[in-house]
Amino acid sequence: MKNVLVLGAGMVARPLVRYLLDLPDVGVTVATRTTAKADAIVAGHADGRTVSVDAGDAGKLAKLVGEHDLAVSLLPPPLHPVVARLCVEQRKHMVTTSYASPALRALDDPAREAGVVIVNEVGVDPGLDHMSAMRVIDSVRDGGGRVVGFRSYCGGLPAPEANDNPFGYKFSWSPRGVFTAAKNPGRFLEDGKQIDVPGPDLFANYHILNVEGVGELEAHPNRDSLDYIDLYGLRGIGTMYRGTLRYPGWCDTMKGIVDLGLLDETPVTCPPGTTYAQFMAGVLESRSSGALRADVAARLGLDSDSPVLDNMAWLGLFSDEPIAGVGEQTTPLDVLAARMEALMPYRAGERDMLVLVHQFVAEYPQAPARRITSTMVDFGDPEGDSSMARTVGLPAAIATKLVLAGRIGEPGLHIPVTRDMYGPILDELSALGIGFDERAEDLPGDQPPGTGRRA
Repeated sequence: MKNVLVLGAGMVARPLVRYLLDLPDVGVTVATRTTAKADAIVAGHADGRTVSVDAGDAGKLAKLVGEHDLAVSLLPPPLHPVVARLCVEQRKHMVTTSYASPALRALDDPAREAGVVIVNEVGVDPGLDHMSAMRVIDSVRDGGGRVVGFRSYCGGLPAPEANDNPFGYKFSWSPRGVFTAAKNPGRFLEDGKQIDVPGPDLFANYHILNVEGVGELEAHPNRDSLDYIDLYGLRGIGTMYRGTLRYPGWCDTMKGIVDLGLLDETPVTCPPGTTYAQFMAGVLESRSSGALRADVAARLGLDSDSPVLDNMAWLGLFSDEPIAGVGEQTTPLDVLAARMEALMPYRAGERDMLVLVHQFVAEYPQAPARRITSTMVDFGDPEGDSSMARTVGLPAAIATKLVLAGRIGEPGLHIPVTRDMYGPILDELSALGIGFDERAEDLPGDQPPGTGRRA
């Protein structure tokens, strides 16, 4: 029997764990600080067990890694290198859905020497975005063409019928993680020109994308798109853009939140009984919270009846309600994240929606240039797992199965951009109901092949 250690029992763990427990001759240990969620996931399965562990307890963590054949890390990203080093030291394989950080990439050579496979970026974004993109890119190359323009968009959102708050968003994963990711600067190519977007200006740089079956969504840059030129083998490409999708109105509101400093991680004191209005007055360095809305409008250069201020009022940021969910020593980001987590959860029976769209421009030696669109719109099960949980957890589970079966090439660090990885994962996901609709059309003869015009 192969034994898999799953570190973490958060929002995306259940589909992964249940998939692995359904495999023959695979045992699963779910390790987390408190085992209540892990116990519910394992649900008494004969080949599953749970154990309590603090990720900061290096000795216990090392012992657990050593007792298993492979570790799946669903811990916060800063802890992945810790787990990876333990796996390399004890010659155990590892899978994670998070980005291959510099600290993880530094373990490529040691992993090769130890005969250890480390698979990164095998969730949805990153993960399914890589795999579905490379399937099209390789298909274009197989047909003698080359991709000269690429735009990729992904977003986890409430399904339309569950989109019932002014932000157009609900949390299917850590609010703090959402906002931490949103602070990254953006970089992309647009028709051969490099565009750099500082983190504070991220939400001011958005455009509208019309997604068939969904409607208009806002798209803002997602990290450094140029990192993917070499990864996808697209040197010489004219347009390279990766974006995050949200419902209309999100970006303007988040720009206001950023400009107020509410994503700041500088420690602040928040004595018990402090109201949101008092906290906001402190953020503005105002003497009084009596004219708070007007003060915020003036600070942001907005009209007092702006929808951005309406959204902040809905969140309760101008209210006399005592702040909840944080300790006396906290940060503005944690105050905001705790408030949003309390007011913007998925309720029982509500569906989430995962939207992933790729737009390619491909040119061919003896044929017209083509625009190829690959789209996935996936919905959660109101009686089961969310779409976010399935589209993150299932690719990682299938990758885990491939590693255990010895079907992932050479030892070392891997990202699923090769046929031997993306092929079986996408095929199995399609059989599980997670698939892509791919469509192609010839471009007009007067449109330059390398154009990255927005849809």
